Amino acid sequence: MNDADLKRILQGTKRVACLGVSTNPVRPSYFVARYLSMKGFEVWPVNPAYAGDRLFGREIAADLADLPDGIEMLDIFRASEHVPGIVDHALRVMPGLRVIWMQIGVRHEAAAARARAAGIEVVMDRCPKIEYQRLFGELRMGGFATGMISSRRGG
Repeated sequence: MNDADLKRILQGTKRVACLGVSTNPVRPSYFVARYLSMKGFEVWPVNPAYAGDRLFGREIAADLADLPDGIEMLDIFRASEHVPGIVDHALRVMPGLRVIWMQIGVRHEAAAARARAAGIEVVMDRCPKIEYQRLFGELRMGGFATGMISSRRGG
């Protein structure tokens, strides 16, 4: 997936389900979900271990089927071997889903092919927080070379 596609996805998405989110603030799933919520995304946390607790103003759901309709992106914080079942379940219970995003280190080509066949865009082995920061100039503030050229002053 190229940068233009990633940017389009991030700009066109408002409602994100984070499957496998943790309530522990040092876990990547926590700080990615927190970051997305701070950027204006509606973050819907999902983790049966914390079901009923609250995170970022929302109750943590036990299952994708417990979420309201209209979730646009599913961000998967689970190991690759769990992805096929997650994708199949999401395709059944998440009307309006447009994007399945697999976190860094998470890939499953066969599950991705099934999602694409159902009209869902798939991003694998990437983090929406990192991509957002890279594509919208935030990494530059930390001294990272983003590979993005900009004519903005101070950017």
